[in-house]
Amino acid sequence: MSAELINVADIFGENVFNDTVMQERLPKKVYKNLRETIEEGNELDLATADVIAHEMKEWAIEKGATHYTHWFQPLTGVTAEKHDSFISAPLPSGKVLMSFSGKELIKGEPDASSFPSGGLRATFEARGYTAWDCTSPAFIRKDAGGATLCIPTAFCSYKGEALDQKTPLLRSMEAISVQSLRLLHLFGNTTSKRVTPSVGPEQEYFLVDAEKFLQRKDLIYTGRTLFGAMPPKGQEMDDHYFGTIRQRVASYMKDINEELWKVGVPAKTQHNEVAPAQHELASIYSPANIAVDHNQLIMQTMKRVACQHGMKCLLHEKPFAGVNGSGKHNNWSLITDDGINMLDPGVTPHENTQFLLVLMCILKAVNKHADLLRESAADPGNDHRLGANEAPPAIISVFLGEQLADVMEQLISTGEATHSIKGGRLMTGVKTLPDLTKDATDRNRTSPFAFTGNKFEFRMVGSRDSIAAPNIVLNTIVAEAFSEACNVLEEANDFELALHDLIKEYATENQRIVFNGDGYSEAWVEEAERRELPNIKSMVEAIPAMTTEKAVNLFEKFNVFTKAELESRAEIQYETYAKAINIEARTMIDMTSKQIIPAIMKYTKTLADTVLAVKEAGADASVQLEVLSNVSALLTHTRDALEALIKVTDEAAGKEEGAARANFYHTDVFPAMEVLRAPVDKLGMTVDKEVWPMPSYGDLIFEV
Repeated sequence: MSAELINVADIFGENVFNDTVMQERLPKKVYKNLRETIEEGNELDLATADVIAHEMKEWAIEKGATHYTHWFQPLTGVTAEKHDSFISAPLPSGKVLMSFSGKELIKGEPDASSFPSGGLRATFEARGYTAWDCTSPAFIRKDAGGATLCIPTAFCSYKGEALDQKTPLLRSMEAISVQSLRLLHLFGNTTSKRVTPSVGPEQEYFLVDAEKFLQRKDLIYTGRTLFGAMPPKGQEMDDHYFGTIRQRVASYMKDINEELWKVGVPAKTQHNEVAPAQHELASIYSPANIAVDHNQLIMQTMKRVACQHGMKCLLHEKPFAGVNGSGKHNNWSLITDDGINMLDPGVTPHENTQFLLVLMCILKAVNKHADLLRESAADPGNDHRLGANEAPPAIISVFLGEQLADVMEQLISTGEATHSIKGGRLMTGVKTLPDLTKDATDRNRTSPFAFTGNKFEFRMVGSRDSIAAPNIVLNTIVAEAFSEACNVLEEANDFELALHDLIKEYATENQRIVFNGDGYSEAWVEEAERRELPNIKSMVEAIPAMTTEKAVNLFEKFNVFTKAELESRAEIQYETYAKAINIEARTMIDMTSKQIIPAIMKYTKTLADTVLAVKEAGADASVQLEVLSNVSALLTHTRDALEALIKVTDEAAGKEEGAARANFYHTDVFPAMEVLRAPVDKLGMTVDKEVWPMPSYGDLIFEV
């Protein structure tokens, strides 16, 4: 099979209104004003915006675009857009002109009442605004609807409250930049002008055949299988991870890459993940807001391109019971505008006091706000993963590795760090192979928050989730820790002495959060309890962290969220959980009533007829009778469990909206769903495959 040769360098960013395009097309003064807006946060004047809008429109039309959209990220977890064409009112001649003004570029007006607001907006209060995020470049998306100019924007209400993921993220980025610069100035850095959180997300996903997908009402309605038993072979052979990519999947990945490269997404790594039919795509690091945009584009493109290949892309955190679910590792670091990575320990980290202060501040931040970090990854699907020994524990801890843990121990025990553990050489034992440089630190795949060389990897995020929430939290809690450290050091008479004491103090006070061992072990659960670390096992238990006095004070201090915005987001989270479990419960009821029970009833009649026929023939019908008896018993259990689920789901609807209803779905409805699933899954393993009304797990994960 031959394929068209692709030069990545030629196509990368060809549909992006990036800096190169702007330099070529914009007048020098306009370009300079725009760069100042991007780099210094100055407001963009309307005259400058008009020129940019005109050139952006001309460029977009040359690319085939007929419409533009303010592409934003409301609190639904997906992207939203309203398309407007470039045409103006027809002239008397009947001709139309193509127009796009600076005002249209800067501001759009979607319906704010149609998106989750947590009470900030009533149904009759419809006005909302989108505002251009000029730090994230516009791009052309080409699909079945033609070519559309997409303008990344923030989304807020008529009164200015944030109704999206982008607005608080940009606020948090400003907060961490200001406080990082304070810290850098203390160490004599006068050249860095801005510090930006750099983020690289790893996106996991499943692919299933579209025809089989459409035979599963649970996948259609909920994104996961509500019934299903494991096939004879799962992931126990470890033969899928990093294995040869199937040709159908490889073709899909090729198209994904090309689509993403054209819109400037630096898709880099692709491979098979642990579970059958599970894969991963990782992109190169970008500024946090751009990384969030890119990840939304990745998820959107994955689902669209999968349809073109006769497949469906599943982004649910746990689409199949019994095999690994999907997450999203959020790799986070802090980079100055002149290229300094504040999380780079250098060759001798024990001598790098700036790094040690940064590190201890991050430990302090995570220790103090572990509940907020856990909540940032709270999702109905993630309840199936976190703490299930396939994903990070629900307990927040920090992995530092051997080298940094040793430095920290020196600081705590003696007050001085005098040495750093060095890496060595790995002897391959083969003459023709080179010996390998050995890192001073191994990696820990069971840690939820792991230091990995020059960045932290937050491994809790769900595969469907926007990465905005965890990065908002990370940026803000670290900004607070930096601010508190700077408050002390800026007032110190002896900077070096005060720095030494502060590093030791933070190391001592926050050592409980550091754990380098097996996060999956029961021993760690017991140890974490002894250390008084929170073990927040579910989404509904995590949500209250958003509205504590501690959280409100934190986010208001750095102008990231108001109290009202936090309360609204908590309400949305409760509502999201309740709605998700309600849909799952009613889907189970529907499938059991209309598909599973009728199919089993027909099967039992066939078995009964078989028993009678065998007996009439004078043969031993004990085997047939035993199967009939087992199936009938399971059918009875199914009916009883179904009735119980119907009752408790109806009861849930009468609960007060918010925390009460969400908690009832968690404590009463979800357990009833598990009770119903048990006999149905046994039936799926017992009855004739031709009788079962839907594709099995084996059909879904091994036949794609």
